[in-house]
Amino acid sequence: MQDRHYPSLYQINTRVWLTELSGTLGRPATLDDIPDAELDRLAELGFDWIWLLSVWQTGPGAQQVSRNNPEWRHEFQETLPDLREEDIGGSGFAITGYTVHQALGGDDALARLRERLRERGLKLMLDFVPNHMGLGHPWIEDHPDYLVQGTEHDLAQAPQNYTRVERPGGNLILAYGRDPYFAGWPDTLQLNYANPALQEAMISQLLKIAQQCDGVRCDMAMLVLPDVFQRTWGQRAPLFWPMATQQVRERVPNFVFMAEVYWDLEWELQHQGFDYAYDKRLYDRLREGHARPVREHFHAGLDYQDKLARFLENHDEPRAAATFSPEVHHAAAVVTYLSPGLRFFHQGQFEGRRKRISPHLVRGPHEPVDQPLARFYDQLQAILRRPVLRDGRWQLLEGTPAWDGNWTHDSFLVFAWQGPSDERLLVAVNYAPHQSQCRVRLPFSNLTNCLWQLEDLLSSDAYQRDGNELDSCGLYLDMRAWQAAAYIVRCQRVEALA
Repeated sequence: MQDRHYPSLYQINTRVWLTELSGTLGRPATLDDIPDAELDRLAELGFDWIWLLSVWQTGPGAQQVSRNNPEWRHEFQETLPDLREEDIGGSGFAITGYTVHQALGGDDALARLRERLRERGLKLMLDFVPNHMGLGHPWIEDHPDYLVQGTEHDLAQAPQNYTRVERPGGNLILAYGRDPYFAGWPDTLQLNYANPALQEAMISQLLKIAQQCDGVRCDMAMLVLPDVFQRTWGQRAPLFWPMATQQVRERVPNFVFMAEVYWDLEWELQHQGFDYAYDKRLYDRLREGHARPVREHFHAGLDYQDKLARFLENHDEPRAAATFSPEVHHAAAVVTYLSPGLRFFHQGQFEGRRKRISPHLVRGPHEPVDQPLARFYDQLQAILRRPVLRDGRWQLLEGTPAWDGNWTHDSFLVFAWQGPSDERLLVAVNYAPHQSQCRVRLPFSNLTNCLWQLEDLLSSDAYQRDGNELDSCGLYLDMRAWQAAAYIVRCQRVEALA
């Protein structure tokens, strides 16, 4: 399996996927029932990674919390107006054990699916939830010291963050899993990273997972950082991630770690062993709709950018089709996915689904396909399969005023890509609600004495430009509001220009 410098990942909500398949088969579907034809399609689209969300065992306690929580239930009913009790499976992140859920076919079914993926050149990513565990986990009885415990005073003062747990070995007051800015998640219990024995136990869990997949997406990975843990729980925790990632890679070389991370802690987690970290900052700036902050984000070094996972939606964020207008959606997608890093796509994104599906649900709503958006993503995926975008060299270009007083030059985002076989791609986006112009100098060598053809892979537009003018003045761009283009740049040598 050839590793790409800039791979693509596709996230699938496993339980929802199998529920849809069950309706087709007329019986409960497992991982063994996923058709080979569907795996072929994902491979042909050019993906390197398939992330299967929510495959691990969960328990009835967390499921009951999900069904009884009024706020959550209101959200579920907005997603599924015909909501049924069986649609609420409980959060896939309230894990009671890192074995594949029995309803999905168990560990053996996952192993068979992984082999089918491997035959098609696809790697498998699964979840790892470091911060908390689900209600009903065996550690409640066997290792209560692995959990953050509270007092009667804690329970009285912060009932949203603590719960009383009955158990044969004696009742306890335990903390819900949470981050420092929100109330606890009442279907989970907080793991105590101040206890070295807990850290060793979690590394053992990671080593087990690493035998079943090629990489993990680590949920809220920053919550177990020493500073964050201390701010949340008042206890100092030893460093976990450097030790964990090292021990796993000693056993399973090239195992991949991807961090869900916020609060500008991406660089820190990269340096603690993560191959990729969520680029939430880029996503937020694209949502704000201003080109300059987006462009400034790309000033960072490639040692940082190459290890960012760039997305427009995932299971935690609202659907892109419901967040961006169609023209802004196209522009934001071109910026996101034609930049360096891991290209991270979400099931339903290509079809223009508009309803986010909570990880507590095992069924999604029926929504019609947005055909124009699907055609756009077909074009974008075809571009991403080109070698220049997979293994080429990326460079941010700066637009300059096309004439004195031309303030709209600040609205442009322009990238250059050069491939190993000298393939050249120019990405230009007017990320603004008005027509804009600029000039941009191209970093390509041997511009002079050629007539250059620029062919837009996202439209039927094609232009010819004199290489001598490109060399002396730069390329003139005049683009309508939110227009995005990806030009293949080819030289046609013409003697008259010599």
